[in-house]
Amino acid sequence: MARGGINKAVVQTARLALLARGEHPSIDAVRIEMGNTGSKTTIHRYLKELEGSDPKPTGATASLNEELTELVARLAQRLEEQAQAPLAEAATAFEAQRASLQQTLTQATAEQARLQQQLNVQGVALSEESARLRETHSMLQSEQTRNAGLSQALSDAQVRLKDKQAQISSLEEKHLHARDALEHYRSAIKEQREQEQRRHEGQLQQLQMEVRQAQQSAMVRQDEITQLHRDNERLLTENRATLRELSLTREQLSEIRQQHEQHMAHSRHSDSERTLLQERLRVASLECETLQRSSAEHQQAGQQLQLRLANTEAQLQALQAAALEAATQSDS
Repeated sequence: MARGGINKAVVQTARLALLARGEHPSIDAVRIEMGNTGSKTTIHRYLKELEGSDPKPTGATASLNEELTELVARLAQRLEEQAQAPLAEAATAFEAQRASLQQTLTQATAEQARLQQQLNVQGVALSEESARLRETHSMLQSEQTRNAGLSQALSDAQVRLKDKQAQISSLEEKHLHARDALEHYRSAIKEQREQEQRRHEGQLQQLQMEVRQAQQSAMVRQDEITQLHRDNERLLTENRATLRELSLTREQLSEIRQQHEQHMAHSRHSDSERTLLQERLRVASLECETLQRSSAEHQQAGQQLQLRLANTEAQLQALQAAALEAATQSDS
């Protein structure tokens, strides 16, 4: 029994196509013409039936059939050649187009790889730049914090320096008062000595009373001198303390200047502040030197004051000796 789709009409169509092309309608050729379907037994049976139903060609009919078959075969071959030519051209064009598209695809793939690599490199560079930006921002904040600390330290140093200047002014004022008191004392001693000399020339008896008064006055003056010594020692002590504090202040200012110079090397935006701070430090150094010179002058003035006090004591002792000598002569 024939398979589904295989019947006598299909076999006849395939047989006629083979005959039209000038080919022998064998079982295998018919089966191939039908698309490799159907059993060979069925195809053989149908071919027998079709060959039995064909009329037997005789004479001119057989020759005409042969000519027709040959003509049909040539036409079929030409049709096949004509049909194959566009197919070959189309296949060549397709292959060329496919090769061009393949080359374009390869170039596009390479370009995509290059762009991807460039994108990766740019991404890495962007990440590094972001990291550097964050680090720079952090350094800037740290530098701003350090500058604020330095500014505060400088303000504190300026306040302390003003306090020291006020103390030095107070010491100078006290020194002026002490010098005025000493001058007044010297004037008083000189005047008293002149009066005593005149009284000694005029009234020898009254000299003892004046000597006693002079001794009492000398005791008072001695107390004043002792107080002056104490004031001088206190002034010297305060002066030394002031010098130590000034030395500490200079060291602190020096440390602040070094820290400022180190930190300002990392910050370009603080050049103006660094210049201002250096100027202030220079002024402070000059003021410290002025204070040192003033302190040296105070020490020199204290030494002169001690010398004057020693001279005054010597004069008092001489006066006392003269009074005692005069009293001895008067008693004798």
